[in-house]
Amino acid sequence: MKIGEGQRGFTLIEVMVVVAIVGILAAIAIPSYSDYVTRSRIAHATSGLAARRVMMEQFFQDNHAYYRAAAGATPELRSPACPAATDTSETYFDFACPAAALSDTTYTLTATGKDSMTGFTYTVDQVPVRSTTAVPAGWTANASCWVTNKGGAC
Repeated sequence: MKIGEGQRGFTLIEVMVVVAIVGILAAIAIPSYSDYVTRSRIAHATSGLAARRVMMEQFFQDNHAYYRAAAGATPELRSPACPAATDTSETYFDFACPAAALSDTTYTLTATGKDSMTGFTYTVDQVPVRSTTAVPAGWTANASCWVTNKGGAC
């Protein structure tokens, strides 16, 4: 029997080549996947703000005001889309309606990122002006739209 005859398996060089290829693919794929997941989570903010904006407009049609503070015995008139406290029930964003930006004729709804989406802040008002007021490092903010990717595109 000759040396090497009947032996099966991979050489160390072949295994190292496969490890190098897998490492290169992982170095490319993991950051791309991470960006993809982040972009998909942005939809939670934009769709949540859009839904709340519709509720604000419906409330305005019914009450002729976005918000009316309590006056005497009259209870406070407030849209369900704009609760008195921040809505923290969503997984990736907290939704709020800052009192300073709330009146009979104006409002601003805000979605602030939390957990893996920390650093993102999206807003919409009655005009409706959609803006991205804060983004994490590596992203570009845009005051005239909701940013959905790193380059600042809407």
